[in-house]
Amino acid sequence: MNELKITNLSKTYPNGVKALDDISLTITNGMFGLLGPNGAGKSSLMRTIATLQEPSKGSLSFNGTDILKEPQIIRAQLGYLPQEFGVYPKISAYKLLDHIAILKGILNNKDRKEQVEALLIQTNLYAQRKKSVSNFSGGMRQRFGIAQALLGDPKLVIVDEPTAGLDPEERNRFHNLLSDIATNMIVILSTHIVEDVRDLCTHMAIMGDGQLLTQGIPSQLMDELKGNIWHRTINKKDLPAFQKAFKVIATRLFSGKTQIRVLSDHCPERGFEMVDPDLEDVYFTTLINRQPVTH
Repeated sequence: MNELKITNLSKTYPNGVKALDDISLTITNGMFGLLGPNGAGKSSLMRTIATLQEPSKGSLSFNGTDILKEPQIIRAQLGYLPQEFGVYPKISAYKLLDHIAILKGILNNKDRKEQVEALLIQTNLYAQRKKSVSNFSGGMRQRFGIAQALLGDPKLVIVDEPTAGLDPEERNRFHNLLSDIATNMIVILSTHIVEDVRDLCTHMAIMGDGQLLTQGIPSQLMDELKGNIWHRTINKKDLPAFQKAFKVIATRLFSGKTQIRVLSDHCPERGFEMVDPDLEDVYFTTLINRQPVTH
């Protein structure tokens, strides 16, 4: 079992922006969802874990090793798919993956060939191995990104906003791929898409303004809201009045009508119906309350 331990991690950039504010998390094997809006600090945390930047304070350890003091330890066991994954133009998928494998220190020709071909098969790209990655679709590029991240048999894989912009079919294919690889390693999925975390992750955390707002098992976090989520369909013109009178956590359009979800420990008024909470309710409630986890 692998363990990543993050303790009181903070990061303030030279311009004064506090990207991370006293983050503490312990993450073990499986898929861990890091959920939050753009600007929440997710990418800053991912870059810090990947030792691409140093924190202002706090500590990071992986399987008992201080990775701030010995960053090469984590780098040798890390696969990283950043939000913007650049590709080399006019180079085939096979040649590019082979080149990245050499950069990662896989120098034995036979071992490298076996690993490159196996990963192209695993990511369903073997049939396109001779095509230039620059001509791949968005979903194919993301699957190639996972293939390069898995080179060298990593114990920790970080994927940052991997499904943004993918069509439903590619997103589903990518979900299946991530689910398959998470059995024997830690996979951290950083995203602002609630469905990605709901579909994939056994544990999760929500960040906002550089702070850790909540963490836990998705189903348990939803259970904590039971009896407190109320639903009603209203006229769009009445929305401001409802927002003023009640704690509206979300609005949705359905068949041209406006549906609202309200947080309340009792029926807000006649016409509301209690509903089972979903992970979006957890997400929006957490962001509205903005109470960081205390250590």
